[in-house]
Amino acid sequence: MQQSKTRIYIRINIKNPKETRNRIFAMFCLFVVGAQGLFYVTGVLGATHVEIEHHLEMGRKLLAAGQLAEALSHYHSAVEGDSKNYLTYYKRAAVFLAMGKSKSALPDLTRAIQLKPDFLAARLQRGNILLKQGNTQEAREDFEAVLQRSSDHEEAQDQLMRANELEELQEEANAAYHQGDYSTTISVLERVIEVCISPWDPESRELRAECYIRMGDPQKAIQDLTPTTRLRNDNRAAFLKLSMLHYSLGEHHESLNHIRECLKLDQDDKECFSHYKQVKKLSKQLDTAEELIHMERYQEAIDKYESVMKTEPNVPYYTNLAKERICFCFVKVKLAHEAIDVCSEAHQRDPRNANILRDRAEAYIMNQDYERAVEDYQEAREFDDNQDIREGLERAQKLLKISRKRDYYKILGVSRNANKQEIIKAYRKLAQQWHPDNFQSETEKKEAEKKFIDIASAKEVLTDAEMRQKFDAGEDPLDPENQQGGGQGWPFGHFDPFQSGGSFHFKFHQN
Repeated sequence: MQQSKTRIYIRINIKNPKETRNRIFAMFCLFVVGAQGLFYVTGVLGATHVEIEHHLEMGRKLLAAGQLAEALSHYHSAVEGDSKNYLTYYKRAAVFLAMGKSKSALPDLTRAIQLKPDFLAARLQRGNILLKQGNTQEAREDFEAVLQRSSDHEEAQDQLMRANELEELQEEANAAYHQGDYSTTISVLERVIEVCISPWDPESRELRAECYIRMGDPQKAIQDLTPTTRLRNDNRAAFLKLSMLHYSLGEHHESLNHIRECLKLDQDDKECFSHYKQVKKLSKQLDTAEELIHMERYQEAIDKYESVMKTEPNVPYYTNLAKERICFCFVKVKLAHEAIDVCSEAHQRDPRNANILRDRAEAYIMNQDYERAVEDYQEAREFDDNQDIREGLERAQKLLKISRKRDYYKILGVSRNANKQEIIKAYRKLAQQWHPDNFQSETEKKEAEKKFIDIASAKEVLTDAEMRQKFDAGEDPLDPENQQGGGQGWPFGHFDPFQSGGSFHFKFHQN
């Protein structure tokens, strides 16, 4: 008697495993009760053939439309629905490759080959990936397998030749490196990497990076090492080296980012953790110092940069930076002599730094050394001809020109940052000393009159906020050339006490 066959389809609800278990149990009970019938549960985890075909078709359409993420989702469902279909793996590998994820494509291609060893398209594709990764031995095996079944396959023949060429170049590069010929090593590896024989080979990039380091070119080493962090699954060594290279260049934020990536892979990595503590401490000090400058707390910033030099005394960049910023802070707090000393040291360490020259020029102006200020500004323009430096040079040149006529600060013997009380005190002392009534001979009296007028002019300019600002900007407010319609050198208008004879008497009153 022919047995009837009944097919039972069980749809799996992945989001509700409890419901799934209940359905399976119910079907099992039905199977036991219906002893006269045979029940077939088809599809892995209940996925039907129709559903799998639907996912494959949607994946094909989305891939053709360039919607790679959506296509990949459908291929995932197709693979889960039927794990024995070699084509689903192959098609999913194609999506991974279109997304630039060659490492993810390899397992799918390998599975497709396991399910169908004579699947030449998968072997050829896997061989191409392996060749680009620098794995010449396994790549050659795939190309030879293709040629065994199709001896006239042109692409397999070409790729096999490229695999042989790659092996020869790798041997040549390693030999040159061990002989210390880093330039030749780099030249050979350029043919390996740049000519696209093996652009995904981490070993070639790491070797070339090491050559760049030994030749003193850390930036190019960084360019080669960065992609190797993605080409290897666990490349803590590359993350550590990248962090150290960025650190040596003064790029402490980048250094911190890379060393954190190393610790994400293994938080107990001793080398990475040790370097992380150093970078984190220094980075915090540098950031805090700049925040203090932004808040105009310059003395605290100076102290913080002093700490920076103690934290990292072996990397020149950080000492140079600290000296530069301390120089800037001393100018801001108007400590001319201290600024000149630190700026000069910073300039010796970094002669082409325009900021240091600009700040030292400002310190020289405070110190009334206008010639040196002009020289520094002129030198700074050779390295950075920005507006700030051009305006500074123009101002220094004006001050130099004025100083050769009358420098009111020098006349009173006060510093450029003297306050009003200090200026008045200096004026009274000098006016009393050089009052013409203190002298008998006509020659001495005329000399005293001239000095007395200069002293009074200096007091008038430096105690008036507007006139002092003009003078500090390089303009003499009492110079007739700077006055519309001409003017007088005497600050009190047209009255000159010494033109009316010797009857003028100057008296001082104590406040």
